Amino acid sequence: MNLSKKLLLALAGTSLAAPMAASAQELASLSGAAAINEYMQQQDVDRFRAWESKNQVTSVNQFSDVQPTDWAYQALSNLVEKYGCVAGYPNGTYKGGNAMTRFEAAALLNACLDRVTEVTDELQRLMDEFKTELAALTGRVDGLEKKVGKLEAQQFSTTTKLRGEASFVIGGLPNNNATASGARRNKTTFNYDYRLSFDTSYTGKDLLRGRLRSGNFTAPFGSSSNIFNLDKATSTNKDVVIDRLYYTFPVGNEVKLTAGALVRNTELLSFRPSVYNSGLLDFFGLSGATGTYNKATGAGFGFQWKQKVKKGDPYATFDASYIAGGKTFHDSSVGAFNEDSGISVLTQLGFRGQNWGTAIAYRYGGAFSQVGRDGNLASDLGTLSTGQTSNSVSIGAFWQPTDASWMPSISAGYGFSNVSGAVSTSIPNQGNIQSWMVGFQWKDVFQKGNNAGFAFGQAPFASNATAANSSESFLWEFFYKYQVTDKISITPGIFYASSYQAAGGDSTWGGVIQTTFRF
Repeated sequence: MNLSKKLLLALAGTSLAAPMAASAQELASLSGAAAINEYMQQQDVDRFRAWESKNQVTSVNQFSDVQPTDWAYQALSNLVEKYGCVAGYPNGTYKGGNAMTRFEAAALLNACLDRVTEVTDELQRLMDEFKTELAALTGRVDGLEKKVGKLEAQQFSTTTKLRGEASFVIGGLPNNNATASGARRNKTTFNYDYRLSFDTSYTGKDLLRGRLRSGNFTAPFGSSSNIFNLDKATSTNKDVVIDRLYYTFPVGNEVKLTAGALVRNTELLSFRPSVYNSGLLDFFGLSGATGTYNKATGAGFGFQWKQKVKKGDPYATFDASYIAGGKTFHDSSVGAFNEDSGISVLTQLGFRGQNWGTAIAYRYGGAFSQVGRDGNLASDLGTLSTGQTSNSVSIGAFWQPTDASWMPSISAGYGFSNVSGAVSTSIPNQGNIQSWMVGFQWKDVFQKGNNAGFAFGQAPFASNATAANSSESFLWEFFYKYQVTDKISITPGIFYASSYQAAGGDSTWGGVIQTTFRF
């Protein structure tokens, strides 16, 4: 029965009751008409609910007159599929263009609120069930907010991070035949190296680095002219000095530029072609090519290019740097772009994959240094004379297993250097220096995080030297790195050198225990 018929029926009932005089009879007649009207409305509601439950709309596609191009299509789809509070007409249409009465709007809103109430009740049930856990999480969040607030109030900078490293090294050369100056035969030394790096970033991609350093190493572990020179060894006469100060920033997605008053050439490489990393002898840490990777440090700038490829694919790199690494590079009377300033120009072309890499490098310089030299090079090729230049080339490669296993990583490198002009009476025309190394390293040895390995090779030797200085020393290193915690490690190592010129041509050996703290 439609609304017009209901209204006619109500009017008819009213007209029949009008002639009656008694007020009680009128009230009875009115009550009867209201009851009839309420009954008829309830019948319509029951019939609609029965039809709605049988023809429940579960997808907007059930409406024949609703298309994906309609401006409200997505909103209607959400109401139907997520909340189920939209109904159409029995003929399968929605009639979205028709005007809506206030009654229809109220009915639609009531249906949606019923669904929201159901969701709210479910959430309340879950909240009641996990009330204890939610209270604990709230307490932890409040505690973290307090700690974060305290850190923000106490931090000295919002853009700078402090990184520190302290190394204690106990070592010695027990061989009585070692006669090198300052070798401290049969003595045990206890030295330290301390570094504080201040890393600042303004954009998240750039880096301003300043580093403070102090150390008290001397020969044999703290001299680059010694075959047992350590990577951690430095001497600052017990003072604290600035040994790095430079700024690196990106240009586009593939290029980085660096400039600074104290920058090192080996730190401007995209990567070094070696994964052998004992952290002990400098010679093996520089791929056995210390003439090329000579760790020149001073005023300079660098260029790094890294090919942009899909993640996991092999890529190419190219690096170039200019360093005024002599002791007078800061002297304005000499200048940082003069041969007398001890320039060092290093370039490297590399290719790298997920677990392999290879690179060829070239270095030209007015200053020359062979880190971890054999004894016959200590005086001949330590520092070039005025007008002399050096040219060094190297090639290196590495491979490592993707997971820790019985297979070790393998690293190898070879270096060749040529020095122009007369060097000394023992090398009358030119100095041709060669060196090489091979290193093996295993991961997670005996315990996760611990590494072990060994390396061997020939320290830099002059291939055209006279018979008096023609020793070719073979060098060995064995190490085991025990990771005490994420920040503390202990690395014992043993070294051996055969036919070492600085030891009178005899073999010699030594060892260290290096403990490193990072924070």
